[in-house]
Amino acid sequence: MSETDSRFTEESLRKIAQQKVDFRASLKMHSLIYLLANSLLGFINYVLSPDFLWFLFPLFAWLIGLVIHFTLYLFYARGVYPMSKRAVILIFIAYFFVVLLLFVINYVTLGEINWALYPAVFGGIGVLICIITYLVFFRSKITQSGDIKTKKQRAIEKEMERMRQRMDKKKVE
Repeated sequence: MSETDSRFTEESLRKIAQQKVDFRASLKMHSLIYLLANSLLGFINYVLSPDFLWFLFPLFAWLIGLVIHFTLYLFYARGVYPMSKRAVILIFIAYFFVVLLLFVINYVTLGEINWALYPAVFGGIGVLICIITYLVFFRSKITQSGDIKTKKQRAIEKEMERMRQRMDKKKVE
């Protein structure tokens, strides 16, 4: 296949490959620092105050950032998800890990789960609203002509057709 047949030039492929390698190296560095720093915090917690597991707070809080970093890397490495789908996935992941952190904080500080249920329920409702919005407005469907378009894209096409018809009517008058 010649370069003119390809959608990507050698230079653009090299740039994408370099970005993927840089992103992967950044993720590995972030993971290593996470493990080392939290191991150190766990050790300090064990030595200085073993009765209260305070090191769990930064461990789970930092885990949120690490998981989102990993998810963004997967999006970039796969390169197939539209922005709206990425947003829904990131919202769900952030919700899940923030709620996990809140349950840990609630349990470690009080020995039971009570107040963490409120943000879990109401945040979950928000996540469901995001998922429903995505499914209604942004999920792609195959049109009669065989194109893959979202509801929004189909609505834009329909509106453009109406505008063309109005313009044609004015030309006739």
